[in-house]
Amino acid sequence: MTAQSDEHERTMAFAEIALGQIKALRHAACPRNYDIWYNYATGYNLQLNQSINELLARSGSLSEADLGQIYDTHLSPTRMTDRIDSVGAKVLDEIEQVMMMIDSAVGSASNYSESLVDVARTLGGAKDRAGLRTIVERLVATAREMEKTNQTLESRLSASRQEISQLQQNLEAVRTESLTDPLTSLANRKSFDLAIEDAVRESGATGEQLSLMMIDIDYFKQFNDVFGHLTGDQVLRLVALSIKQNVKGSDLAARYGGEEFAVILPSTSLLQALAVADHIRRTVMSKELMKRSTGEYLGRVTISVGVASCLAGEHARSLIERADGCLYAAKRQGRNRVICESDPEFSLPAEPQVA
Repeated sequence: MTAQSDEHERTMAFAEIALGQIKALRHAACPRNYDIWYNYATGYNLQLNQSINELLARSGSLSEADLGQIYDTHLSPTRMTDRIDSVGAKVLDEIEQVMMMIDSAVGSASNYSESLVDVARTLGGAKDRAGLRTIVERLVATAREMEKTNQTLESRLSASRQEISQLQQNLEAVRTESLTDPLTSLANRKSFDLAIEDAVRESGATGEQLSLMMIDIDYFKQFNDVFGHLTGDQVLRLVALSIKQNVKGSDLAARYGGEEFAVILPSTSLLQALAVADHIRRTVMSKELMKRSTGEYLGRVTISVGVASCLAGEHARSLIERADGCLYAAKRQGRNRVICESDPEFSLPAEPQVA
């Protein structure tokens, strides 16, 4: 089975589920509703699935208002931009407030300087103790007023530092969310695409070795069809956890799409990457899967892995294609195995496979 045909079957299955939900709930077959139910079928967006499941459990259906709210909250292309714009506007407002306070302080300092000059002039004209005392009292009052202004400014600047620090944390949270797959907590496809380009560029510049793993869960579609999407989500989390447990440092593990994962391994030779890949494969295979709702034993899950090492002058796209080719060679040769281009199995003809 080729990568293209496998991807076709997988996405068509998601499309059938989406259209089935639209038909069953008698929703309008418009792009927005299809987008909602297609994402629901893939399980990519955990928060979206939770929102839909809660609404269905409560009322058994979704109204147009519900669908609009779900789309705006979880899928709208402007959602992340709006959040970033909101934080940015707060930062600008905070800066404007601080600048106003600084302008006020500068004005107070100027007035204070003028008062000192005036006091200096009048000191020379003081003829008795009473006159001198009046001048000193004016000087003390002016100094206290300046001290009060400085304390107010210091307090405001301290509050602004805390506010801006919190806004920075909010921006970082938004950034992290935009680069994280909500179901598995691994990096998402966007994060992977950025990281692989950087890793290949760095490898080319420094000569450091770089390897890439492409991982696919064996027979995931059948598993999903038999046990349902909630159990399918559990399988995805199990595999993600097994991957996270076996990567470290500058390695980046990502959910590449559907039931496929990718791991970028900087400063790692092909031989080392193969060892890591087989360790992940054995870790996944050792897990026993139980259905949470019933405690039913569902068996074990296996994965197929393709591994490639970056060549001199190679582009990221080429590295991904080679690793993906090794992955599909692993699936052709029986699944539950790790294959790289130097393995004899890579060029063997396909064996009959159960779809």
